[in-house]
Amino acid sequence: MTRPAPFSLRLTPEERSQLEAQAGAMPLASYIKSVVLADEAPKYRSRRKLPVAEQQLLAEVLARLGQTRQANNLNQIAKHLNQGTLIVDPDLEADLKQAVAEVAWMRTKLMEALGVSV
Repeated sequence: MTRPAPFSLRLTPEERSQLEAQAGAMPLASYIKSVVLADEAPKYRSRRKLPVAEQQLLAEVLARLGQTRQANNLNQIAKHLNQGTLIVDPDLEADLKQAVAEVAWMRTKLMEALGVSV
């Protein structure tokens, strides 16, 4: 049986010393495999599926993103700022305020959907 490519694990010197002490006379790789592959090894749950309400919030944010050209508009504004050719008239000011409001709304909704306190 051929073995797959080696698996690399980076340890601090203290972590390695601790593992070597725990392994005793057993080769370090054998000890690590015995611990990791043991029946008592901790099992981590799989990634949870988002609840329907969170999926709806995310879908709403994505739909809003798809309806706007905010990213392109902000890129054009940055370009004109860098060139020194940006003239802020009342229309542009209103557009900027609208873009800021939409980005703030999207941020809030994404944070809610991800369960992060705002």
